[in-house]
Amino acid sequence: MTVAILGATGYTGLVLIRLLGRHPDVRQIIPVTSSRPGLALTEVDPGLSDAVLAKLTPTNGCLAPIETAVAARPDVVFAALPHLASAQACEPFFGTSLVIDLSADFRIKDHETFRSAYGRPPAYPDLLERAAYGLPEWRRGEIERADLIANPGCYPTATLLALLPFVSAGCVRGSIVVNALSGISGAGRKEQAMYLYSERTENANPYAPGLSHRHVPEIRAQLDEFSTSVGGRQALLFTPHLVPMRQGMEVTSAIPLDRERTDDEIEELFSNAYKSAPFVRVTRGRLPETRHVRNSNRCDISWHGEGSTVLVFSVIDNLLKGASGQAVQNMNVRLGLDETAGIDLDGEF
Repeated sequence: MTVAILGATGYTGLVLIRLLGRHPDVRQIIPVTSSRPGLALTEVDPGLSDAVLAKLTPTNGCLAPIETAVAARPDVVFAALPHLASAQACEPFFGTSLVIDLSADFRIKDHETFRSAYGRPPAYPDLLERAAYGLPEWRRGEIERADLIANPGCYPTATLLALLPFVSAGCVRGSIVVNALSGISGAGRKEQAMYLYSERTENANPYAPGLSHRHVPEIRAQLDEFSTSVGGRQALLFTPHLVPMRQGMEVTSAIPLDRERTDDEIEELFSNAYKSAPFVRVTRGRLPETRHVRNSNRCDISWHGEGSTVLVFSVIDNLLKGASGQAVQNMNVRLGLDETAGIDLDGEF
């Protein structure tokens, strides 16, 4: 199998290269860039092993322009490009390759909601209905049939995996309050003053609080689709925070329930939702930490009950389950491969 990676020099693209480099079903990798074609990939990532470099034979180990990937007609295209730029770059591959887009360009199906979140209408509105939302634990059937997969971002992934078991059971009563903490790499590989070590170390801050973050419409759309409650949209307040950590994400969700539930009942909710999900681990009695899932594709979830409110804690690696790892997971599901192929289940000490 031949795969192409658009935007191969960003954090997400570089992680994809490493994952696909050890994937047993991937034979060739075409790393694509618009800014530095011809540059040896080892100049960007000197840590790559010979085993990974051996899969770069189509480009002789160098970054390539998009025309090279188009001519190769790859089986799978991963688009690790910025929001609003990705859809257009993917256009030559529609209908010929499985496209897995890691931007938000195909995640929101409602045109006006997309315009409100991103300031302009979607580039290919006719493709929105065809795009499967790439959260395999909840959208497996759609992913298995799709040729265009909209890979969720890190905030929606960590939030939805925590909330959907309760929302789908129809037991939420009231507004959900979510506080999310993200490592700096969640903002991408940017040369901006606010992401410098001297600016981020010993510093944490909230931003885009309440309903103002552009991923809130994406989260709410998924909650609404799975909600079994009556009475309109699920109320949600979401506040992200940037913390002095390179990678990782922790999300704390306060969920008001229709009644107080025992730990056994809550554990059963999670078990019913994730009993067949290899990358979700529910840990009763032990609160998760970001280091437990660092460099893995796992999401660890736990909870603490306070009367009729349950506090749910979820952690992921924003570069893996929040981006590249989940994209490879989606490829595996779509192509009928081992779902865990090429992806780590073990976190760090």
